[in-house]
Amino acid sequence: MKRYAVCGISNRALNMYIKPLLSTFSSTNKIVGLLDSDPLRFEVCRKQFPELVNHSCYEPSAFRQMVEETKPDAILVAGRDDTHINYIDLGLQHDLEVITEKPMVTTLDDAKRVLAAERNSKGKVIVTFNYRYSPIHRKIKELILEGKLGRVTSIDLNWTIDTYHGASYFKRWNRKREFSGGLSIHKSSHHFDLVNWWLDQVPVQVFAYGTLHYYGKEGEYNPSKVDGRNCLTCPEKHNCAYYSRWNSRSRNNEVKDDHLQQNIESHKLYTDYRPDACIFDSEINIEDTYTAMVKYNQGGLLSYSVNFSAPYEGYKLAVNGTKGRLETTEFHEPNRIPFPIPAQQTIDYYPLFGSKEIIHVVHTDGGHGGGDPLLLEDIFLGPDPSRPYAILAGAEAGAYSIAVGEGVWRSSLENKPIDISGICYKK
Repeated sequence: MKRYAVCGISNRALNMYIKPLLSTFSSTNKIVGLLDSDPLRFEVCRKQFPELVNHSCYEPSAFRQMVEETKPDAILVAGRDDTHINYIDLGLQHDLEVITEKPMVTTLDDAKRVLAAERNSKGKVIVTFNYRYSPIHRKIKELILEGKLGRVTSIDLNWTIDTYHGASYFKRWNRKREFSGGLSIHKSSHHFDLVNWWLDQVPVQVFAYGTLHYYGKEGEYNPSKVDGRNCLTCPEKHNCAYYSRWNSRSRNNEVKDDHLQQNIESHKLYTDYRPDACIFDSEINIEDTYTAMVKYNQGGLLSYSVNFSAPYEGYKLAVNGTKGRLETTEFHEPNRIPFPIPAQQTIDYYPLFGSKEIIHVVHTDGGHGGGDPLLLEDIFLGPDPSRPYAILAGAEAGAYSIAVGEGVWRSSLENKPIDISGICYKK
């Protein structure tokens, strides 16, 4: 029976890890301890999962005590992004397996710290990059491995986040770089990892532009330049285009929050937490728009853009190689898209000399395009022995995704290419 302690009792922890550990994977795994800085989160956890009512709960300063008393084999790290580094470091000091939500950490210096700690530990780090596991993304990896594209030369990836989801990052702690690393790390590191994994090359240089176009005090749709407003009580909310797009005058208590899937009133469940801060506050110090170029050590190139205030959510992808090109477009959250979209995502393959093929991929149920269930199986049952390629991400993958993400925002601030070579200890 493998024993787990959960560090950071977020909504992600509750539903992505605790719930399946208590059900699907309970025959071979068990939760032995809970750790968080907010005692109210333990109450929420116990209410949702009464079977944990007698489990020991600890504050962050009692990490060593938790390990000594509960004797976990592994820890699950799922708190606010900036808290990951301390839990990962402490877990590795105790030679534990560390399973951490992405992003692994929020700075490149902390990523290097994780790599150093792992080298000196009997433990290891697993980063839960679930995008790798969706059927479309696995199929792209397989097509590359089969040689359908030849040597991959460049990738074009354009990601759009709609006004519902995009605004959510500016309502919460993500809007401060010191907590999230900025969206080029908190969100885009998922995208960078996906490209790094497809290419199987090491990113060495980044050049990017980034800015704050839509949110913050100078946002074009800001009803007035007043700080400290909250959606629930704001007298100007119906003059706010972002609020009015998703709420009417009689239905006005909903907000998108990946870490707390409830309405605006849910802030009362926790201490010092609100998911409805004003998206036009002057304290916002991150960007909402990026374009970037990434150079890889074997000649591959990535052209990347992301926009966090778009009319719809999804991405457009093209992968070019010496033998051909593939293209695919994915739409997310179809119930929020106000125009017809394809029923299922396909991949168009264009050989350099020959006829186009349309590849219909078998889609599966589950979060993140069917990726979450397979990721959880690899974590809690062990990697699938029938899969002919590595997919579960470790500390190096986490570090390179952070390196690109930090390189993006640093390049945009310093207006110069950022060298990110020589970070890890292989390749």
